[in-house]
Parts: sequence; structure tokens; C-alpha cells
Amino acid sequence: MQETSFDQLPEEGKSLLQAASDAKEHAYNPYSGFYVGTALLTLDNEIITGCNTENASYGCTICAERAALLKANSEGKRQFKAAAIVARGKDFDTQEVTAPCGACRQMLFEASQLGNGDLILYLATTTFDKVVVTSIQELFPLGFGPKDLGVDVRPYIKTSQ
Repeated sequence: MQETSFDQLPEEGKSLLQAASDAKEHAYNPYSGFYVGTALLTLDNEIITGCNTENASYGCTICAERAALLKANSEGKRQFKAAAIVARGKDFDTQEVTAPCGACRQMLFEASQLGNGDLILYLATTTFDKVVVTSIQELFPLGFGPKDLGVDVRPYIKTSQ
């Protein structure tokens, strides 16, 4: 895990963080007032975004990370190089980066196994004054996925995205 500045990031990281920041503004969050955006970078450099969507039946709420993964899946995209997450409160900017919850870590971990490699994560505060670069392996060190079950996921991976 490395803390860095926005200016020190590669263009890929800057673009992903900006896309995640833009996506957070589409959040449907009448209960928490917390806005979260995620941007995924596919192997062919397409950016796919998602935002959190809350529900009166709280268990039906979908986090931004899972929304982005589901959107990508619906478009036939299942392999990613990186992801970015940015959040803010209703009336405040975040002072610390927002990391994925446990369910999102699990889904990002499985996505990394589909991509046959680790997934770089760019996490930033609302104003990008604090940026952390990490990976799903680092956030979820003993993750459990299809490879652990001996499941062959190759039929679910398109050779060209």
C-alpha cells in the first residue's frame, strides 16, 4: 500500500479517479447521504463506472464497486487491470480514502482471478488530496475464488473484449 499524490499517478490512475469521482454524483443515496463512485479499467482500456444505489430494504443496496462490476458483466467485460474509488458525504468531503467493503472485496477478488492477475486499486479522498495505490491482493490477502474451487472460468472470458 502506497500513499502518493494525484500528480504522481500514471495517466491511467488519474483518468480512473476522475471517472469514479464523476460517477459518484449519480448515486441514489437518500438513506446514508454517502456518495461513492467506482471506475473499472478493462484490458482494452475502456472505463466502466458505477455508483452506489440504496434501497428502503437496506439489504438490497448495491455498492458502487459491485454496480460497476455488474454493468461491465452485462456488457461482456470481465477482465480488468485496475479500479478506482472516490466518495464524499452529503455535506462533507472525505478526509480519508474509502476502501471497498467485504462483499466488494470478494467480487473484486474474483474479477482479478478472471483477469488472471492482481487488480490495482486507486483510492482517493473527494478532493484527491490523499491517494492510496494498493491491490485487491493486499486488501484481501487470503481471498477465496473460483481457482480455489477448481472452477474453470475460461468459458466466461472472451478472448477479445
